[in-house]
Amino acid sequence: MGPFERDDTLHRGGITTEKTDIVPEEYNTFLRDLKERIRNSQLKAAISVNRELVILYWNIGKEISKRQKENGWGSKLIRKLSIDLQNSFPGIGGFSPRNIFRMRAFYLEYPDGDGQQSDTDEIVPQLVAQIPWGHNIVLLEKVKNKDERIWYIKQTIENGWSRNVLVMQIESDLYGRQNRATTNFEHTLPPEQSDLAEQLKKDPHNFEFLSLRNDADERDVHRSLVDRIQKFLLELGSGFSFVGSQYHLEVGGEDFYIDLLFYHLKLRRYIIIELKNGKFKPEHVGKMNFYLSAVDDLLRHSDDERSIGLILCRERNNVVAEYSVQDLKKPVGISSYQLTRALPEGIKGALPPVEELERELSG
Repeated sequence: MGPFERDDTLHRGGITTEKTDIVPEEYNTFLRDLKERIRNSQLKAAISVNRELVILYWNIGKEISKRQKENGWGSKLIRKLSIDLQNSFPGIGGFSPRNIFRMRAFYLEYPDGDGQQSDTDEIVPQLVAQIPWGHNIVLLEKVKNKDERIWYIKQTIENGWSRNVLVMQIESDLYGRQNRATTNFEHTLPPEQSDLAEQLKKDPHNFEFLSLRNDADERDVHRSLVDRIQKFLLELGSGFSFVGSQYHLEVGGEDFYIDLLFYHLKLRRYIIIELKNGKFKPEHVGKMNFYLSAVDDLLRHSDDERSIGLILCRERNNVVAEYSVQDLKKPVGISSYQLTRALPEGIKGALPPVEELERELSG
C-alpha cells in the first residue's frame, strides 16, 4: 500500500488532518517547481499571443497601406473592410474602422527594415511586439518623438506598467524629467549601481497626485505622501520598498527622525529622503550626511550596500547644489518637486478665477 493509500490521520480539536510523514519529502519541492513551470508557461503563452496579434495588425496595416498607394483605396473601402471582417469574425474584436486605420498608422511608423524578422518573414520591430496593442496605440498617439517612445517601451517592459500607468507617466513627462537632478552618483557608486540609480535623478519629482496647493507647507506634503504611498512609490520608480515615515534614530542619546526611509530591492541599499519646503541650502547636505552615517551604522545589514540620500526641495540653484555634493564621499542627490504644473501664459488669462468657479459649482 502506497503512502497516499493509508488512512493515517490525527484528530486535533475536532479537525482531522493527515500526518505529515505520509507525504514524501520531495513532494513540496516538486509541487513548488511544477507551479513555477505552469506560471512561466502561462506567461510565455500570453507573450506569444500578444506578439502574434501585434504582428497580425502590423501586416494588415502594411497590406492596406500598399493598396492605398498602388490601387487608390479610400476610407470608404477601409470601412467596408471593417464591416466584412467583423461579420466574418463576430467573436473577435479589434476590426473597427478606427482600429484598422490605427494598424495602417502603426505600419507607417515602423515600416520594413526597422526591426527583426518574424516567423511570417515580415519585418516587425523588436520592442513593440513585446507590449500589448493598447500600449502601442497610446505611445503612437501621445509620443511623437521616436527616441522618447522607445524609452517608454523599454520602461514598460522592465516595470510591467499597465496602460493607465503608462498614460500617467507620459502625461507627467517622466522622460523629460530624467537625469536632471544634481547628484554625485557617478563618483560615489560603482558603474552598475550608478545605472540602477538613474531613476533617482529625475527633476522635478511630480507630486501633482497629492492635490495640494502650491503654498502647502512641508508637513502637509509629508503627510500626503505617506497617505498616498503607492502613487509616491510609482513616481520614485521600480524597486522601492517603504520602510517608514519620521523614522526614529537614537544617536548619542539624542532622538532624530528621518522624513522618509525606503529600501531599494535592486540596489540593496537604504534610500533616505528628506523633504524641504523652501529653497535648497548647503547645510541640508550636512544633515543628510549625518543620516547616511547613522543608517549605515545602525540599520545596514552586512550584505547591504551603503545608503543613498535624496534631498527634495521646492527649488534649487544648480551651481550651489553642485558645489554642495562635489567632494562628498557619500552618494547624495538633490532634486526639486512640484505640487502643480504651471499653466502656459496664454491659458492663464482665459480661465475664470477660483472664486467664480466655486460660486458656479455651489449653484
